[in-house]
Amino acid sequence: MSMMNRRSLAGLEDFPTGLRLFEDAVNRLFNEPASVRPWTPPVDIRETEDDVVLTADVPGVKMEDIDIQIENQTLTVTGERKFENEQGKGGYHRIERSYGRFNRYFSLPETVDTEKVTAELDAGVLKIRLPKKEVAKPRSIKVQLATPEK
Repeated sequence: MSMMNRRSLAGLEDFPTGLRLFEDAVNRLFNEPASVRPWTPPVDIRETEDDVVLTADVPGVKMEDIDIQIENQTLTVTGERKFENEQGKGGYHRIERSYGRFNRYFSLPETVDTEKVTAELDAGVLKIRLPKKEVAKPRSIKVQLATPEK
């Protein structure tokens, strides 16, 4: 097995210009403050017999900073996590959490009753319930089998 000498990208002077530009871009990406990067809260979507439930992690966001709209079978969730810089109480050494506005868009099936949508925010978790229309809910019908006459 041969051994390879590994050196960091920063120490190599003989890289072509294109590779050096790539290295600079990657370094800027990982070294810029997180507040500059866009923030998109993660979302889970599950379906039950009665509704579709969307659950989003939005820690640090207040319900009054969230807007939920439905138009043309598209659910739009918009909000903002505000950066609260406490003046006069020391400076930051590192900021890794993202702040700012977010927008999420979801196509809804025709089976959702858009007039009965509810939302709640508890412990940084936003839960949006999208009830299904009555005609879309599965139902069971008991069918009696007729016995053939002899």
